[in-house]
This record gives sequence, structure tokens and C-alpha cells, in this order.
Amino acid sequence: MNTMKTPIIYIPHGGGPMPLLDEPNHQSLVSFLSTTQSQLGQPKAILMISAHWEEDIATVSSGQQPELIYDYYGFPKQSYEINYPAKGSPQLAQKILSMLESKGIEAKPDSNRGFDHGTFVPLKLIFPKADIPVVQLSLVNNLDPQAQINLGKAIGELSNQGVLIIGSGMSFHNLQVLMSKAPEVLEKSKNFDRWLNNVIIGEQLNPQVQEAELVNWANAPDAQFAHPREEHLLPLHVCFGAAQTAGLIAENVFNQELLGAKTSAFLWQ
Repeated sequence: MNTMKTPIIYIPHGGGPMPLLDEPNHQSLVSFLSTTQSQLGQPKAILMISAHWEEDIATVSSGQQPELIYDYYGFPKQSYEINYPAKGSPQLAQKILSMLESKGIEAKPDSNRGFDHGTFVPLKLIFPKADIPVVQLSLVNNLDPQAQINLGKAIGELSNQGVLIIGSGMSFHNLQVLMSKAPEVLEKSKNFDRWLNNVIIGEQLNPQVQEAELVNWANAPDAQFAHPREEHLLPLHVCFGAAQTAGLIAENVFNQELLGAKTSAFLWQ
């Protein structure tokens, strides 16, 4: 790994708080997230792009001590008592805003925004001490793939400044069929996963082709089945854009069945 740069990673965060509730279908994900810190090092700060935050323009959490947003429903009482007391970083938030605006991307701060479960659930497993400042960056709610890639390109220099960029979503996210155990779910998820891995880590593709493929992801095999709505895929686009600016190379670090569907995580270093 290039010791001068902090890695970038796109991860699945599972279903709601279930990775923290010993839910059997999440064991492989919990094992992965709980052991991945060794590949990520000890960053100065973390920038999270969660599938669960969309705004009309790019928005950066700028509070000093963000609260948790329990943005899920119908889970046991302990799900609403989870604690992750990581601090925010108004200074990093301002730096990110400046980086975005310098690239002509409209952006705004949000000092009241807390950490949604796409942030605190995986971070509680990856960095359980909660001793690293965390800032969130929203997706842009037009869900335009190119716009999300451009977000990433604008912030990629953070990798040179000790900031760990994490995209938190799911490479397969069709809630209506997850856990249905229908045979076509696994088959179709494998089709999309095969395409996604070829685009992200395929040696025969150059960055321009990779970007074009990601912009046109909806044309991939079983793409609409894998993502009836694409908000859980698009944090990957942000990570891809950031990795292009940082000059990092991708590898697959998780490629298993999760909730009955083939799911991947990618690390750029």
C-alpha cells in the first residue's frame, strides 16, 4: 500500500441495525467489517458517504458532536439504544465544502445532521472505539451517476491528507426480494455482481471506460433488478471518483452472499 495515501473503501452496511444484533444472515458481513481496520490503518478522520442521506445539493455534516439517527423501524428496543459517540469535525467539513466549491459543485453545511445507520452501524464494527472524527457527505438527490462521480473527484485529495473515505451502501439492494430465498435472486445478483467486478477491478478497462460504464450502470445485466432505486449503489460512484483523483487501485475485499444475494466490497489503495 502507498503509505502516503489513506485507502478508500465501499462497503455493504447490511439491513438496518441487524449487523449489531447477532442476526445470523449477517455473520459474514460482521466478520468482514470487524477485521477490516487492519487494511484501513488509523486515519486522522473519516468521511462517510451513506446511502441514507440525500439532499438537493451536496451537503456536509458540520456539527461538533452529531447525535445518532435511528432511521429504521420495527426493531428491538436495544436497536434504539445503540451508542457511537464519535465527534464531528467542523474544520474538515469546511475543507470539504471548499474542495467541492472549487470544482464548481454547489454545496452547503448542515450543523444539525446526525449519523444515520449507514454510518454508525458499520463504524461501530470497524472502529469500535469511536475515537476518530467523522463527517458525512450527502448524495445529490437527482441520483445522477456522473454527479456522484464528480463529487468523488472533487474530494479525492483527502486521501493524501489522512482522511479515510468510506462509501456505505449495498452492491445489491432490492428490498422486495432480499431474504426471499427465490433462486432467481441469487442468479440475478451474480449477474450484476460479475459485471460490477469487471468494471471496478477488470484489468482490461481504462479509467475512462470504467467511468462510462458506471455512468451507464442501468444497462448492466440485471441492473434494474439489483437496484430498483440506485441510492445504495451510488456511494460506490463517489468512491470511484475519489480514487481516480487519488491514483489508487481497486481490489475486491468482500464477495459473499448477504441476505441471499451476491454482494461485493471494494478497497482502493
